[in-house]
Amino acid sequence: MAQSVRTTRMLRALLPPWSRERIGAAPAQPSYVADDGFPAEMSVNWSGRHPELRVLFDSLGHDVALPGESGSRRLERVHETFTPRGGRPSPAPRWHSIAWRPPSRVVHKTYFGLYPWPHAQREAAVAEAMDRLGMAEAWDTTRRQVENIEGAREIEFFAVDLADEAEARVKIYYRNHGAGLAEVNRVASVALRHDADDARVAYRTLAGDREDAGAAALSCLAFRSGPDRAAESTTYLRLPDLASSDEEAVERTAALLHREGVDPGRFRLLTSALAPGPLSGTDILELVSYRTAGRRGDVTTYFRFPVYDRSLAPVDLA
Repeated sequence: MAQSVRTTRMLRALLPPWSRERIGAAPAQPSYVADDGFPAEMSVNWSGRHPELRVLFDSLGHDVALPGESGSRRLERVHETFTPRGGRPSPAPRWHSIAWRPPSRVVHKTYFGLYPWPHAQREAAVAEAMDRLGMAEAWDTTRRQVENIEGAREIEFFAVDLADEAEARVKIYYRNHGAGLAEVNRVASVALRHDADDARVAYRTLAGDREDAGAAALSCLAFRSGPDRAAESTTYLRLPDLASSDEEAVERTAALLHREGVDPGRFRLLTSALAPGPLSGTDILELVSYRTAGRRGDVTTYFRFPVYDRSLAPVDLA
């Protein structure tokens, strides 16, 4: 209980000023985080002895001082790249993530949203940032391999772990359009550490009898210092499109967790506790991601709360 109180206080201290505003019928400033415009989501990674709890939020233009941000050499090298001073058409929206897996320390991440810019500007910014980080060759090799895979996709985010340890990552996110499961597996296979056979079974478990990856599947390629291309990859599937209800999405996700050696009981309890009503009529489980980077159960479930009326559709995720 004491740890819960401390964590709650920390989160309140780190959230931008919008967290203290009264929630109305529609978002005053719609965010790209969720399709109803709400600027935050919660997720849980189920690998390891203890799950990792994460909260991701949109700063909505506010300055947010995260612990470690001012001292992150990676962030210092690249942040100007994503601003008009770096030749960009507008400042990139900044998202932040807080991740905690007890008893480890809290980990912070910063994301630059490239989605408002023309594609050429996104590609130029990523190339410049990777050059500043000494990862130009790794990015160039990875980018060429991705471009040789059939299908349509676009770069949407550039992210950095706010730590300078050797294991800290730089991540580049692609949004796929109309992709099949085989296609997203080929994108993931660009990374050094990816088991395509395991991934194929995991994707099929989540997608049911469908061969497509659903609407706007995401591919994240993670880079670490040293390797000559992306070190790891994570694929995100959008469950509301692939399953008929949260109830079905939860069953498929539980089956994947069980296959990965994770007891799905806590996942079921958490989903039921977060859902505002019966799972047959909600869409709270938005994304499920899967990574094959050497540890079992590397599944993350992403919860987006139905805060606003989705019929208003203030944000177009397409």
